[in-house]
Amino acid sequence: MRIDGKEYRTIWYENNIVKIINQTKLPHKFTVKELKTVKEVVRAIKTMEVRGAPLIGGTAAYGIVLAAQQNHNLEFIKKSAEELIQSRPTAINLRWAVDRMMKKLSGINSDQILDMALKEAKEICDEDVKFCENIGINGLKIIEEIYNKKKSTVNILTHCNAGWLATINWGTATSPIYHAHKKGIPVHVWVDETRPRNQGANLTSYELNEEEISNTIIADNTGGILMQRGEVDMCIVGTDRTLSNGDVCNKIGTYLKALAAYDNNIPFYVALPSSTIDWDIKDSKNIPIEERNSDELSFVEGIDENNEIKKVLIYPNKSKALNLAFDVTPAKYVTGLITEKGIAKASYDGLQKLFK
Repeated sequence: MRIDGKEYRTIWYENNIVKIINQTKLPHKFTVKELKTVKEVVRAIKTMEVRGAPLIGGTAAYGIVLAAQQNHNLEFIKKSAEELIQSRPTAINLRWAVDRMMKKLSGINSDQILDMALKEAKEICDEDVKFCENIGINGLKIIEEIYNKKKSTVNILTHCNAGWLATINWGTATSPIYHAHKKGIPVHVWVDETRPRNQGANLTSYELNEEEISNTIIADNTGGILMQRGEVDMCIVGTDRTLSNGDVCNKIGTYLKALAAYDNNIPFYVALPSSTIDWDIKDSKNIPIEERNSDELSFVEGIDENNEIKKVLIYPNKSKALNLAFDVTPAKYVTGLITEKGIAKASYDGLQKLFK
């Protein structure tokens, strides 16, 4: 996708270095950061310089590559793999990518490990691009159907950033939107600000602007009244982990949007590649929900009058804050799961039909 008219992916490997778009600087500054060691990859994931389940998975894969560059010894690589897995607990793609890399490297001669790691990491990233493109093609059918009935702009509400910045390219929730735009279907996106890190405002609106797609940022609590007024035709969100029963774990606030959509008879879709499906956990209570530093809530970041990025405290000094990063939307509130293989019912049977 484009930034300032130039095509980018979110991660690439060049001259023995992994390069990423530092997402903590967006939308105010576009910077490419170089990662040279596996510890730098772990730090980039923890600090959310890279974020979004598919991109975290791709980054972790390249983390294994950097570990293999540092030391061909498989024990060192295994230890690095564990550090990568522990860097963020909720997104299933992280463990999926690391496990896939380690399985590929098992039994390989030490002099072949780096080449094999590079090949597999590239394949994981290329595969994600194709999956996200197919998600867009499948989700486009839903937008087309609404447009053919409505004969005017399709208003789509999304939450957080499930755009190309959260994947390698295309995005998940945004991929159908990009495909609709490229086809000439008029779309407008209501972009949830998504506190506390404002990934909707900072990232989703930013990338939609770069693609010249009409969008409006709203406070997280505004979606409900827009739905009541008939100003939302559909919701599409992403997911960090989807259980085999169709329950969806996504950025905090997703559950409340699903409830509002359900109450107002508005279709609520979740877009995901199959790498985001957790076939092992059966009860959503067992999903590890990441609790992040409360400073993300009590401080906001922005540009001051001198064009410098500044952090400002907005809470009373003595106040405590709870910063849960994700919530779970039960399958009964999900209209359908948009995947690379088609649109599934949010149920065990629905997912089995596509993937088993």
